[in-house]
Amino acid sequence: MKLYPMVLTPFVSETVWGGRRLIDEYSVVTDKRNAAEAWVMSAHKNGSSTVANGEFAGKSLREVYLEHPELGGKNCAGFSDFPVLIKFIDAAADLSVQVHPDDAYCLKKGSGAGKTESWYILDCEPGAYLLLGFEKDITREQFRQSITDGTLIDYVKKVPVKKGDLFFIEAGTIHAICAGTLVAEIQENSNLTYRLYDYDRTGIDGKKRELHIEKALQVANLKSSTEPKQPLRVLRYRKGMASELLCRCKYFEVYRMIINTERRQIVHYRADEISFRVLLCVNGCGIIRFENEEIIFYKGDCIFVPADSVTLSIHGQAQFLDVRG
Repeated sequence: MKLYPMVLTPFVSETVWGGRRLIDEYSVVTDKRNAAEAWVMSAHKNGSSTVANGEFAGKSLREVYLEHPELGGKNCAGFSDFPVLIKFIDAAADLSVQVHPDDAYCLKKGSGAGKTESWYILDCEPGAYLLLGFEKDITREQFRQSITDGTLIDYVKKVPVKKGDLFFIEAGTIHAICAGTLVAEIQENSNLTYRLYDYDRTGIDGKKRELHIEKALQVANLKSSTEPKQPLRVLRYRKGMASELLCRCKYFEVYRMIINTERRQIVHYRADEISFRVLLCVNGCGIIRFENEEIIFYKGDCIFVPADSVTLSIHGQAQFLDVRG
């Protein structure tokens, strides 16, 4: 039996730095004060998205995956858990300066997967930037002292951003998403973050958030980082559709796909037996038809397409991030 395409409802979290753009512009529904993160495609134990349509409606994606591991495809068989997590992030204020461990460190510590990730800039304010790696090599002693005296930011590279940019962040890279930036994050299925600097502020609960300096020292890459370059994008066209590869690593591939069909045109789309696919609509709207069913989608919607899927027919004017595991 082929599993059907699933519309997902995100798990939403609020934080001290979060904004409301995901609520106001991307139709994220929550009763929280803000929507800092919306985990639009997640089978993580700390926050799974929920299926909104069909026979699995009301179940978490994690539940469905544990019952039907075949939905991940052959690539998923090499991982101990579902390998990918996709988020929207709305940084109304600066996120903490942080670092993620890699898989080898996590395996040694028995703490799940590491976290390599990519960021697609959905929108940003004029002058927005990221913190990404070090300007020059730094010693462990300088690193520790900079955290103690609050000068860590002086060592970290500021990278200007614009809408449509793509950044690949390997585990071990010091980084932060800064104020005025709206991001789609495609990452390993991990929620493990070591926080180094948090602007001496308090969290939602009124308490200062925990720092993880010793753990960060064990996993951070202290070498200078090269200036990030945008990937060479080669558009591939077929009638009604254009697609370009943004990022490829051993955990995921990310494409930008533009649909622009005329009144009777359709674009055919499916996931093969190798991997699931995810259609994350970042602009526009349209309709997806399969067998005797249909899904009307809008900006902000996320559709999970199980491996070895039925063929979908897509009609509309929309831009997607097309993710494959």
